[in-house]
Amino acid sequence: QVQLVESGGGLVQPGGSLRLSCAASGSISSMNAMGWYRQAPGKQRELVARITSDGFTNYADSVKGRFTISRDNAKNTVYLQMTSLKPEDTAVYYCNAVRLRPGVRHDYWGQGTQVTVSS
Repeated sequence: QVQLVESGGGLVQPGGSLRLSCAASGSISSMNAMGWYRQAPGKQRELVARITSDGFTNYADSVKGRFTISRDNAKNTVYLQMTSLKPEDTAVYYCNAVRLRPGVRHDYWGQGTQVTVSS
């Protein structure tokens, strides 16, 4: 079992920046992928960014060029650097870890951190 704890959310003005952190209780190097998802009120949870164990990254089209995901295996932490924030980025952001085993996928989730972009 892996526990994930997000931090770094808050209120920021449009055009501002925030860095989210996701600290894992266990080794993230054993995870096949780490990611960030978000869920805005009345909307479905969506993938924001993902990084695999070999460093491959992918992003939602809406955040490409503005957000950067990274991982520090030594600290068992994943980051999401968010720049040029827009009001539509307002959501609860969740950290996700995926462990794949033959025929089985395990997903682990954090409790979420609120990001509000508003003037």
